Amino acid sequence: MSTRFAGYAALFDRVDRGGDVIRRGAFSGASAPVPVFWQHDARRRVGTVEMLGEDARGLRVIGRVDAPVAPGTGLSFGYRVKRASYGTNRQLTDLELVEVSLVKSPMQPLARVHAVESE
Repeated sequence: MSTRFAGYAALFDRVDRGGDVIRRGAFSGASAPVPVFWQHDARRRVGTVEMLGEDARGLRVIGRVDAPVAPGTGLSFGYRVKRASYGTNRQLTDLELVEVSLVKSPMQPLARVHAVESE
């Protein structure tokens, strides 16, 4: 069974649970395809992000997974910092996107799957 999902893997201008803030433009170099893991575990690849892009809210992703997914499932992402500034919070301004993960508890509480289509 294949499931297609859409959601936000990251939201801009919000402090996450780790104290980081992702700024608009941080993913400007990112492109699909990107692997989708379960809980950031590379041994548990469950699918692929087929489309991604920044909008006013954050990093919107559309992917396909070989597992059931429900709206509201947490999304997160793995990355390498290319550029950041430091102050009260670390401001992430340029990131290399490595993976997107379905997670139980995202660092950004509102980073979630918002639409699902089973095929």
